[in-house]
Amino acid sequence: MDTTTSRRVPLVMGIAVLVLLLDQATKFWAESALTGRAPIPVLGEFLQLRLLYNPGAAFSIGAGSTWIFTIVAAVAVVLLARYGMQPQTRLRAAALALMLGGATTHLLDRLFRQPGFARGHVVDFIDYNGWFVGNVADIALVGGAILLVLMSFTPTKQPAE
Repeated sequence: MDTTTSRRVPLVMGIAVLVLLLDQATKFWAESALTGRAPIPVLGEFLQLRLLYNPGAAFSIGAGSTWIFTIVAAVAVVLLARYGMQPQTRLRAAALALMLGGATTHLLDRLFRQPGFARGHVVDFIDYNGWFVGNVADIALVGGAILLVLMSFTPTKQPAE
């Protein structure tokens, strides 16, 4: 693990943009390939492709408050970008970048997708055994969060004074 503290702007921006492009490309594919279709099994019923439009948060919580999630996503993007640009280890920067990319693409969905500005629904298409349906941005958000939690259990070297 790299414990040097230096600015990681190219790493953070590169990963965040990659997540955003991958998420939006897969959502475009899902809308074109899955609209009007029955769920497509990938690993039986455990993992399927099923197109849904989510007005709420995880598990469609707060479906009637989409504008609140737009504000939360905007605040998250600002905070993650701010923290991502600060000096830190590469691994921490990568974790924040994953979360920044996921939050940014969700914010774009909220701002620009139907039914209207700041009320847009997030495109979900990866069905996990009927427990929840997500997308690439969700994978990046959860992966980044797990990485940050795991890093909190590892000791960090203090810089020499």
